[in-house]
This record gives sequence, C-alpha cells and structure tokens, in this order.
Amino acid sequence: IPAIEKLEPGSRAIQTLVLCPTRELVMQVTEEFRKLMKFMGSVSDASVVAVYGGQEIDRQFKALKKKPLIVVGTPGRMMDHMRRGSISLSTVTMVVLDEADEMLDMGFRDDIEYILAETPSERQTIMFSATMSKDILALTNRYQRDPVVIDVTSQKINAPSIEQMYFELPERAKPEAVARLIDFYDVKLALVFCNTKSKVDSLVEVLKTRGYFA
Repeated sequence: IPAIEKLEPGSRAIQTLVLCPTRELVMQVTEEFRKLMKFMGSVSDASVVAVYGGQEIDRQFKALKKKPLIVVGTPGRMMDHMRRGSISLSTVTMVVLDEADEMLDMGFRDDIEYILAETPSERQTIMFSATMSKDILALTNRYQRDPVVIDVTSQKINAPSIEQMYFELPERAKPEAVARLIDFYDVKLALVFCNTKSKVDSLVEVLKTRGYFA
C-alpha cells in the first residue's frame, strides 16, 4: 500500500521494484498490487508488470512498453531484461526484497547485488525475511542506511495444546516421510504445505498411488 501511495502517475517510469524468489510469488504479489490499484483512480492495472522465467519474453516486452510504474520479478529474468535494455532501474525510488532469505538460499546473492547496483543510491530498500542470518545482515549493512528492524515474531503466541516438531531430511526422502507420519499417527485430516506448485502436484500423485485421498 505505501508503494502505491508513493507513486507519481505523471512520471511514466519504473518507481518501485519488487524481487521475489519464485514465479509463483511474483504472480501472487502482482495480483495483490492489481487488487489494491482498483482503489487508486490515478493508476491502472497496466501500471504493474510481472517478469519471470517460464513466460514468453515477448509478452513481457509488450507489457513493459506501456511504461509500468511497478515491476515485480525474479532476479534472473529481471537481469535478462536489464541486459536487453527493456528495463531501466535509474528512476526506482523503492526496492522490496520479498523473502530475502529464500533468495539467498537459492543462490541469488550475486544477482541481487547486480540489480541493486543499477538502482539510485537514494532509493528506499525494504527486506522481508523470516530469518536474520549473517547473509541478510550483510545485505542490510551494505545496501541500507540507518535501517529500522521491525520484528513481529514476539506477537506470535503458540497454543500450549499444540505439539510442534520438525525433521531435517533430504528432498527425495520427504514424500516417504509424509506417508509414514500419516500412517504412524493415523491422521484423518491434514494440511501439507509445499513451496512450489510442482512439488504440490508431485506429492499429491505420490500420496494417491499409496491410496491416500489427497
């Protein structure tokens, strides 16, 4: 909302840049922007453009020619557009790194630094992160001036009746582990979260072949 409120519609140039680790999150963030923009008469749906791998780049070229004010993208595709000259970040006033820890875990650090180096030094840089690792703090120290840390974890209150546990497993072992946990605890209803659509589809197929109604 603050990103939209700070837009200058008369300036047909990119003002806000949002980087996300996956195309699914890019699409989700873009959709949220479009929902909120309906309440702003001075900006339209065309003011926000998503750029990510897996989508035809020509389609993105056409959208970018309409001079969006906000661009949401994955680091790799963002760099692709920058090198092709279809995106210039010289007018950006706000950069948001969404799930910054995830992007670092996925090896995007060099890409993030390349992109940030092409934005004005007087921009506002905002990071959303589930953890404050050394890598996150290093980015903060390098790219933020007098940063303010807002920690919302203290607001989370765990119900005492809920038991929590976790298992560290290699990726290939996770479907088998899920099935065994369901059997061991005789689970009747469960919610399982995966971080990509493809993993959701894959796990559902594994569970179905084992006779679970998933």
